[in-house]
Amino acid sequence: MNTTARFLSIAAVAAFASFGAYADEADGSQFATQFETNRTRAEVAAEASTVAQTRSIEPAGSRVTTYQSTADRSAVRAQAAEAVRTGQIPSGELG
Repeated sequence: MNTTARFLSIAAVAAFASFGAYADEADGSQFATQFETNRTRAEVAAEASTVAQTRSIEPAGSRVTTYQSTADRSAVRAQAAEAVRTGQIPSGELG
């Protein structure tokens, strides 16, 4: 019986304490934002259409360009081997 009374008293205190969290106007007027503007609806619509026409749907830097090489595979391999021999390209473990 003592446990039940304690539980109910704690629940009552918690319920009364939570009413303070909702201490605001019931209509939610604190979220309403008022704007004062001197632009007409037509001006805003014209600006929005201009932005939409000049905007690209492709993210910047995502275009991949293809490159057609004219070099021969054996010539490129020979140049790479020569660069390793002369020390222009590091090879193996450096330590």
